[in-house]
Amino acid sequence: MLCSRTRGLAVAATLFLMGMNDMSNHAVSFESNQTGATPEGWTATLTGSGDPKWTVESDQTAPSESKVVKQSGRATYPLLLKDDSSIKDGFIEMKFKAIAGSQDRAAGVVWRAKDANNYYVARANALEDNFVLYKTVNGSRSPLDIVGRKGGYGVSVPVPANIWHSLRIDFKGTRFTASFNGKQMFEVEDSTFSEAGKVGLWTKADSVTLFDEVKYDETK
Repeated sequence: MLCSRTRGLAVAATLFLMGMNDMSNHAVSFESNQTGATPEGWTATLTGSGDPKWTVESDQTAPSESKVVKQSGRATYPLLLKDDSSIKDGFIEMKFKAIAGSQDRAAGVVWRAKDANNYYVARANALEDNFVLYKTVNGSRSPLDIVGRKGGYGVSVPVPANIWHSLRIDFKGTRFTASFNGKQMFEVEDSTFSEAGKVGLWTKADSVTLFDEVKYDETK
Protein backbone atom coordinates (compact mmCIF):
# COMPACT_ATOMS: atom_id res chain seq x y z
CA MET A 1 0.00 0.00 0.00
CA LEU A 2 2.78 2.38 0.92
CA CYS A 3 4.56 1.69 -2.34
CA SER A 4 1.37 2.32 -4.36
CA ARG A 5 0.67 5.48 -2.44
CA THR A 6 4.23 6.71 -3.01
CA ARG A 7 3.90 6.04 -6.72
CA GLY A 8 0.58 7.88 -6.74
CA LEU A 9 2.09 10.92 -5.04
CA ALA A 10 4.99 10.89 -7.48
CA VAL A 11 2.61 10.82 -10.46
CA ALA A 12 0.54 13.64 -8.96
CA ALA A 13 3.64 15.73 -8.38
CA THR A 14 4.80 15.15 -11.94
CA LEU A 15 1.44 16.18 -13.35
CA PHE A 16 1.44 19.28 -11.14
CA LEU A 17 4.89 20.30 -12.31
CA MET A 18 3.90 19.70 -15.93
CA GLY A 19 0.88 21.93 -15.40
CA MET A 20 3.02 24.62 -13.85
CA ASN A 21 5.42 24.41 -16.78
CA ASP A 22 2.56 24.78 -19.25
CA MET A 23 1.21 27.79 -17.38
CA SER A 24 4.63 29.43 -17.41
CA ASN A 25 4.66 29.46 -21.21
CA HIS A 26 3.79 32.73 -22.89
CA ALA A 27 0.85 31.64 -25.03
CA VAL A 28 -0.24 34.51 -27.25
CA SER A 29 -3.92 34.91 -28.05
CA PHE A 30 -5.13 37.32 -30.71
CA GLU A 31 -8.82 37.00 -29.83
CA SER A 32 -9.10 40.38 -28.11
CA ASN A 33 -7.31 42.23 -30.91
CA GLN A 34 -9.10 44.38 -33.44
CA THR A 35 -9.46 42.78 -36.86
CA GLY A 36 -7.41 44.55 -39.50
CA ALA A 37 -4.93 46.04 -37.00
CA THR A 38 -1.40 45.08 -36.03
CA PRO A 39 -1.59 42.78 -32.97
CA GLU A 40 -1.15 44.55 -29.64
CA GLY A 41 2.25 44.13 -28.01
CA TRP A 42 4.04 43.47 -31.28
CA THR A 43 6.08 45.70 -33.60
CA ALA A 44 5.71 45.24 -37.35
CA THR A 45 9.01 45.91 -39.08
CA LEU A 46 11.26 44.48 -41.82
CA THR A 47 14.74 43.59 -42.92
CA GLY A 48 15.60 45.24 -46.24
CA SER A 49 12.97 47.21 -48.12
CA GLY A 50 9.27 47.01 -48.91
CA ASP A 51 5.92 47.37 -47.20
CA PRO A 52 5.04 44.52 -44.81
CA LYS A 53 1.46 44.20 -43.62
CA TRP A 54 0.80 42.31 -40.38
CA THR A 55 -2.87 42.25 -39.37
CA VAL A 56 -5.21 40.31 -37.13
CA GLU A 57 -7.82 38.49 -39.19
CA SER A 58 -10.72 36.11 -38.63
CA ASP A 59 -10.20 32.55 -39.83
CA GLN A 60 -12.56 29.70 -39.08
CA THR A 61 -9.81 27.14 -39.65
CA ALA A 62 -7.64 28.63 -36.87
CA PRO A 63 -6.20 25.97 -34.53
CA SER A 64 -6.96 28.21 -31.53
CA GLU A 65 -10.28 30.03 -31.68
CA SER A 66 -11.15 32.33 -34.57
CA LYS A 67 -8.43 34.97 -34.99
CA VAL A 68 -4.95 34.70 -36.49
CA VAL A 69 -2.16 37.01 -37.62
CA LYS A 70 -1.76 37.45 -41.38
CA GLN A 71 1.22 38.81 -43.29
CA SER A 72 0.09 39.98 -46.72
CA GLY A 73 2.48 42.79 -47.64
CA ARG A 74 5.59 42.68 -49.81
CA ALA A 75 9.06 43.21 -48.39
CA THR A 76 12.48 41.63 -48.44
CA TYR A 77 11.86 40.01 -45.05
CA PRO A 78 8.74 41.11 -43.11
CA LEU A 79 9.21 40.85 -39.33
CA LEU A 80 6.86 40.92 -36.36
CA LEU A 81 8.74 41.24 -33.06
CA LYS A 82 7.26 40.66 -29.58
CA ASP A 83 7.80 43.90 -27.68
CA ASP A 84 8.28 42.60 -24.14
CA SER A 85 10.33 39.51 -24.95
CA SER A 86 13.99 39.13 -23.97
CA ILE A 87 15.19 35.53 -23.99
CA LYS A 88 18.65 34.03 -24.08
CA ASP A 89 17.84 30.33 -23.65
CA GLY A 90 14.37 29.05 -24.34
CA PHE A 91 12.00 28.16 -27.13
CA ILE A 92 9.53 29.65 -29.58
CA GLU A 93 6.88 27.72 -31.47
CA MET A 94 3.93 28.58 -33.65
CA LYS A 95 1.49 27.21 -36.18
CA PHE A 96 1.30 28.57 -39.70
CA LYS A 97 -0.53 28.16 -42.97
CA ALA A 98 1.05 29.28 -46.26
CA ILE A 99 -1.70 30.80 -48.39
CA ALA A 100 -0.11 32.35 -51.46
CA GLY A 101 3.02 33.81 -53.03
CA SER A 102 4.57 33.36 -56.45
CA GLN A 103 8.10 34.30 -55.34
CA ASP A 104 7.96 32.74 -51.87
CA ARG A 105 5.55 31.01 -49.49
CA ALA A 106 7.53 31.14 -46.30
CA ALA A 107 6.90 31.16 -42.56
CA GLY A 108 9.48 31.41 -39.82
CA VAL A 109 10.29 32.13 -36.19
CA VAL A 110 12.93 34.59 -34.97
CA TRP A 111 14.93 34.50 -31.74
CA ARG A 112 17.70 36.47 -30.01
CA ALA A 113 16.83 39.43 -32.21
CA LYS A 114 18.90 42.52 -31.41
CA ASP A 115 16.97 44.54 -33.98
CA ALA A 116 15.41 44.14 -37.44
CA ASN A 117 18.81 43.43 -39.00
CA ASN A 118 20.40 41.03 -36.51
CA TYR A 119 18.75 37.76 -35.45
CA TYR A 120 18.39 34.02 -35.96
CA VAL A 121 15.52 32.71 -38.08
CA ALA A 122 14.24 29.23 -38.94
CA ARG A 123 11.77 28.98 -41.77
CA ALA A 124 9.75 26.48 -43.77
CA ASN A 125 8.93 27.15 -47.42
CA ALA A 126 5.89 25.75 -49.22
CA LEU A 127 7.32 26.48 -52.69
CA GLU A 128 10.70 24.85 -52.04
CA ASP A 129 9.47 22.13 -49.63
CA ASN A 130 12.36 22.65 -47.24
CA PHE A 131 13.22 23.78 -43.72
CA VAL A 132 16.30 25.97 -43.16
CA LEU A 133 17.93 27.83 -40.26
CA TYR A 134 19.77 31.10 -40.91
CA LYS A 135 21.49 33.96 -39.18
CA THR A 136 20.88 37.52 -40.34
CA VAL A 137 23.82 39.82 -39.60
CA ASN A 138 23.60 43.51 -40.49
CA GLY A 139 20.70 42.70 -42.80
CA SER A 140 22.50 39.92 -44.67
CA ARG A 141 21.08 36.40 -44.36
CA SER A 142 23.16 33.20 -44.56
CA PRO A 143 22.23 29.53 -43.91
CA LEU A 144 23.87 27.64 -41.03
CA ASP A 145 25.41 24.19 -41.26
CA ILE A 146 23.56 21.30 -39.65
CA VAL A 147 25.46 19.53 -36.88
CA GLY A 148 27.16 16.46 -38.33
CA ARG A 149 26.96 17.71 -41.90
CA LYS A 150 29.13 20.22 -43.72
CA GLY A 151 27.45 22.38 -46.32
CA GLY A 152 24.02 21.78 -47.82
CA TYR A 153 20.89 23.83 -47.42
CA GLY A 154 18.63 22.79 -44.55
CA VAL A 155 16.52 19.66 -45.02
CA SER A 156 13.88 18.68 -47.55
CA VAL A 157 10.41 18.27 -46.08
CA PRO A 158 6.90 18.52 -47.57
CA VAL A 159 5.22 21.84 -46.68
CA PRO A 160 1.81 21.73 -48.40
CA ALA A 161 0.11 25.10 -48.78
CA ASN A 162 -3.30 25.82 -47.22
CA ILE A 163 -2.65 23.36 -44.39
CA TRP A 164 -1.71 24.23 -40.83
CA HIS A 165 1.80 23.19 -39.76
CA SER A 166 3.82 23.66 -36.57
CA LEU A 167 7.38 24.94 -36.27
CA ARG A 168 9.49 25.07 -33.11
CA ILE A 169 13.02 26.07 -32.13
CA ASP A 170 14.63 25.20 -28.80
CA PHE A 171 17.76 27.24 -28.19
CA LYS A 172 20.33 26.99 -25.40
CA GLY A 173 23.85 28.36 -25.54
CA THR A 174 25.20 27.76 -29.01
CA ARG A 175 22.95 24.75 -29.80
CA PHE A 176 19.60 25.11 -31.58
CA THR A 177 17.15 22.25 -32.15
CA ALA A 178 14.65 22.61 -35.00
CA SER A 179 11.34 20.73 -35.06
CA PHE A 180 8.64 20.62 -37.74
CA ASN A 181 5.14 19.22 -37.18
CA GLY A 182 6.26 17.76 -33.86
CA LYS A 183 9.30 15.95 -35.28
CA GLN A 184 12.88 16.96 -34.52
CA MET A 185 14.56 17.67 -37.85
CA PHE A 186 18.13 18.80 -37.09
CA GLU A 187 20.45 20.74 -34.79
CA VAL A 188 22.68 23.72 -35.50
CA GLU A 189 25.67 25.12 -33.62
CA ASP A 190 26.42 28.86 -33.79
CA SER A 191 27.72 31.60 -31.48
CA THR A 192 27.02 34.78 -33.46
CA PHE A 193 24.25 36.01 -31.15
CA SER A 194 24.85 34.89 -27.57
CA GLU A 195 22.84 37.44 -25.61
CA ALA A 196 19.13 37.63 -24.85
CA GLY A 197 16.94 39.10 -27.57
CA LYS A 198 13.42 39.34 -28.86
CA VAL A 199 11.40 36.54 -30.42
CA GLY A 200 9.14 37.04 -33.40
CA LEU A 201 7.58 35.91 -36.66
CA TRP A 202 9.01 36.18 -40.16
CA THR A 203 8.13 35.80 -43.83
CA LYS A 204 9.79 36.58 -47.13
CA ALA A 205 8.99 38.56 -50.30
CA ASP A 206 5.36 38.14 -51.43
CA SER A 207 4.45 35.37 -48.97
CA VAL A 208 0.87 35.48 -47.71
CA THR A 209 0.96 33.52 -44.47
CA LEU A 210 -1.28 32.96 -41.45
CA PHE A 211 0.13 32.47 -37.92
CA ASP A 212 -1.57 31.13 -34.79
CA GLU A 213 -0.87 29.65 -31.35
CA VAL A 214 2.44 31.43 -30.78
CA LYS A 215 4.19 30.23 -27.63
CA TYR A 216 7.57 31.11 -26.17
CA ASP A 217 9.41 31.05 -22.86
CA GLU A 218 12.75 30.87 -21.14
CA THR A 219 14.20 27.55 -20.05
CA LYS A 220 16.43 27.01 -17.05
